Amino acid sequence: MLPTTLVNSRGQGNGALSPRDAARHTAGAKRYKYLRRLFHFRQMDFEFALWQMLYLFTSPQRVYRNFHYRKQTKDQWARDDPAFLVLLSIWLCVSTVGFGFVLDMGFFETIKLLLWVVFIDCVGVGLLIATLMWFISNKYLVKQQNRDYDVEWGYAFDVHLNAFYPLLVILHFIQLFFINYVIISDSVIGYFVGNTLWLIAIGYYIYVTFLGYSALPFLKNTAILLYPFALLILLYLISLACGWNFTKMLCSFYKYRVK
Repeated sequence: MLPTTLVNSRGQGNGALSPRDAARHTAGAKRYKYLRRLFHFRQMDFEFALWQMLYLFTSPQRVYRNFHYRKQTKDQWARDDPAFLVLLSIWLCVSTVGFGFVLDMGFFETIKLLLWVVFIDCVGVGLLIATLMWFISNKYLVKQQNRDYDVEWGYAFDVHLNAFYPLLVILHFIQLFFINYVIISDSVIGYFVGNTLWLIAIGYYIYVTFLGYSALPFLKNTAILLYPFALLILLYLISLACGWNFTKMLCSFYKYRVK
C-alpha cells in the first residue's frame, strides 16, 4: 500500500534493488502485511490510532506530519497498522445504531441501515472517490521532474478514511442530539442548524483531503483541491434561501432504503 512507486529505484551496485528487497517493497507485499495484521489485535497500536482520530479534528496537519515520519523510517506513506481502520469500523457501527435509534427504526431496519452505511456510504463511495483522486493526482498533479513517482491507489483510499472520520462524527454523532427536536422541524432554525452541520462536515472532508495530497512532495498545485469549497458554500446559501433541509431529506431516504 505504498503511495509512491520509484520506477528507477536506487539500490546495490548497478542501481537496482535486490530481488529480496524488491519483493518486500511491492504494493502487493505491503497490502498482504497490512491485511494479515487485521487478525492480530495485540500487534495494533490503538492508542496511536486514537491520537490520530483526535488530531484529525483539532490539528490534522500533525497527522500528516506523522505520515512524513513513516515515509522516512518505513519507506511508505500509508498506514502499515490497521488499528485506525478497526476503530473507524467500530465507531461506524455504534454511530449507525444510534442513528437508527433516533429515527425509531426496528432491529432489522437498523441492521439494513448499518449495511448500507458501511458498504455504500463508506466503502462504496470511498472506492469511487479514491479512484477519482488517484486518477486526477497522477494525471494532472505530479511534477514533471518527478515522473518516476506516482500516487498509489492505496494511499488515496487512506486519505479518504482520514477525511471520512470527522464527517462521520459530525453527521452520525453530533447531529443526533439535534435531529428530533431541532433539525427535522419545519422551521428556519431547523434547516439552518442541519445544513450548517453538513457544511462543516463536508468542509472538513475537503480540507483533510487537501492536506493528504499536499503532504506528498512530488505533487504540485494541490490548492485546486480546495476549489470545491466555493461550490459547497454556494449550495449552502441556496439551501437556506430555498428552505432545503439536507438532514430531513437524508432521514427520509434512509427510511425508504430500509423498508
